[in-house]
Amino acid sequence: MTALVDIELELITRTTARFPDAVVRDELDNDLLNELPTIQIQQIPGGSDDGLRLARMLVDVDVYAGTRADAISLARQVHAWMEAELPGSAGDSVVFGRIRALALPASRPYENTALRRVGATYEVFCHPVS
Repeated sequence: MTALVDIELELITRTTARFPDAVVRDELDNDLLNELPTIQIQQIPGGSDDGLRLARMLVDVDVYAGTRADAISLARQVHAWMEAELPGSAGDSVVFGRIRALALPASRPYENTALRRVGATYEVFCHPVS
């Protein structure tokens, strides 16, 4: 059986280090307007594994910012980092393999019109460090 990693924790830790001017979290709170920009990372249902080691996880990454332009800009930076720099990297508990966008960064509706949300969905292949 594939040993699974806490993909949200791993991505939140790495994203925080890579984008130190953003708040990175898995859940939003009531103070979102005072914590912009925010990058939200959530594993979504789905994915698979090879039965041995390799897991395929699905992850939503939403960027919240005060303007649409700022949200799009940061979402594109996150996208480029996830697809170009993150694959092949390893940490204390995970090795990242191929990462690709299943849905490219695009504007997503959000009920608070004082901010803008841009999100993407990624397929992340990874396995625990041996």
